[in-house]
Amino acid sequence: MTQMLRIAAVIAATGNKRWAVYRNVRAGLLPPPVKIGQRSSAWPQNEIEQITAARIAGLSDDEIMALVTKLTADRKKAVKHAI
Repeated sequence: MTQMLRIAAVIAATGNKRWAVYRNVRAGLLPPPVKIGQRSSAWPQNEIEQITAARIAGLSDDEIMALVTKLTADRKKAVKHAI
């Protein structure tokens, strides 16, 4: 089971400020958070690790966006298999 990261952990992992994390979500450079409660959200740790590794590897923004699209699609597949 993957661990869920709250915004403070995502900020620490990415080196971005809070506003930049949400800007990157809107730009498609980070996957959107998952609702984990009525008023709380978090990101799957494995997704943040994959995005960070892609950044370290020097992938372009277009390549990062493709990765984010894949990660988001994989979430939907996982939900269908869980049901």
